[in-house]
Amino acid sequence: MEYGFTTTREGSFEEVLALTKESLSAHGFGVLTEIDVKATMKKKLDVEFDKYIILGACNPPFAYKALQAEKQIGLLLPCNVILYEQDGLVTVSAINPGVAMNMVENDALASIATEVGEKLHAVIDSLSVS
Repeated sequence: MEYGFTTTREGSFEEVLALTKESLSAHGFGVLTEIDVKATMKKKLDVEFDKYIILGACNPPFAYKALQAEKQIGLLLPCNVILYEQDGLVTVSAINPGVAMNMVENDALASIATEVGEKLHAVIDSLSVS
């Protein structure tokens, strides 16, 4: 089982980032964090790095259900969505929460992870260019 859902597409990094945020919102996710890895690597290590963003996405109703089922699940939240630019293309990937939740021995999380995974997969599918 893959640990993420991925698509690669043409377009400017900024355009794909905006489309990703719009799709996340349309599927019930808010972006809690946005980490600019390129800027962080430059600032902390003075090294060049490709454009790379990590979005911390949260669907509040599902996060609430997960936290009710397992207090420690916050260690695996929020759901990360990454974007990076390579060879003129932008790759967007979202974690497959079903895989992440497999390490937690709590059956109540399985259905939550499946539903969240379906939503994140739909986000990635919406960004795919056919």
